[in-house]
Amino acid sequence: MHRLWPTLRRTALALACGTSLAACLAPAVAAQSEFPFGREFLLDTRPMKGSKHVPSLDIDEKGIADIDLWCNSVKGQLVVAGDTITILTGPKTDRTCEPERMQGDDDVLAALTAVTNWRLEGDVLVLIGTRTMRFRAQSN
Repeated sequence: MHRLWPTLRRTALALACGTSLAACLAPAVAAQSEFPFGREFLLDTRPMKGSKHVPSLDIDEKGIADIDLWCNSVKGQLVVAGDTITILTGPKTDRTCEPERMQGDDDVLAALTAVTNWRLEGDVLVLIGTRTMRFRAQSN
């Protein structure tokens, strides 16, 4: 029994240190897993030929989003539970653009409404669905 006490003490000390370390790191882990409401993100892609514009998401604190596409824009609502997300959108504005931009609008909108999960990779919001989309946080 006397030989067992030093081993038990070392084990108890290791557990106490591990628990303390986990408690200190928990807020950082929790902060990473929270959805970044109140931010603006730009689609991580190159602009279409003849433009400097790329699609963007401007998400307020309540999950209401202004979604700026290649040509038009829509209002949306993001519903987030854990790492699951649903993006609901309203009608597009009715601007006339080149066919490539209008098709790009339809493609981005279809991909956004098919999103099922999300994660953060640093300052990049990754939306996962039928297609994975990466949005970089605006720093202005």
